Amino acid sequence: MATRAGHRLDAWLALLLVLLAAGAIAGASVEGLRWLHYLCKPAAMLAIIASAARGRHGPYRSWILAGLLLSLLGDIFLMLPVDAFVPGLAAFLLAHLAYIVALRRDLGAAQLWWSAPLLAVYAAANLAGLWPHLPAPLRVPVIAYTVVLASMAAIALARAGHAPRGAGRGPRMAALGALLFVASDSLLAWDRFAGPLPYAIAGVLASYYAAQWCIASSIPRARD
Repeated sequence: MATRAGHRLDAWLALLLVLLAAGAIAGASVEGLRWLHYLCKPAAMLAIIASAARGRHGPYRSWILAGLLLSLLGDIFLMLPVDAFVPGLAAFLLAHLAYIVALRRDLGAAQLWWSAPLLAVYAAANLAGLWPHLPAPLRVPVIAYTVVLASMAAIALARAGHAPRGAGRGPRMAALGALLFVASDSLLAWDRFAGPLPYAIAGVLASYYAAQWCIASSIPRARD
């Protein structure tokens, strides 16, 4: 009975997230609906945090929750009507460091032999393409953020690739979330620095919320 109730609550939180994400996208896209963006963008993250908080207590949950809360802070910085891009970038950098601490547990450096080069090549190619468009004062912060994001994704992929039998879906969900985060931030960077790109905000936010939901869902449930 408890398991069934838990599944229902997960389903309702997922539906709530979809509705709030749609509101955040509409509010950012439609003139005159900016208030909806201000309301729904942080509310969507709160729905994800509520889902994560239902996970099994332990260091993994604690670090993932820390990353989600820092992401919420970054969301607030980036949606302010003033230019708070660097504080927002710093908040997300700290969020990825929290995710790295969570994902790095029980993972040896040798297990990164394939995922680290893969993400390094992607990050370097992405930076090379963006470089002519990056303002000089933002180059160092963007490089630092890119390195941390790529490291998080490489660790998540390696963890999923070396997960023992019986590990459940958690490692795979974290890896999918990490890849979606890379896709979301890549699209955001190209839209901000080399764009604007048509309908970019829809792709950025849809992939971002999917990424955070997957990462939150990687926490084992108390009933598992």
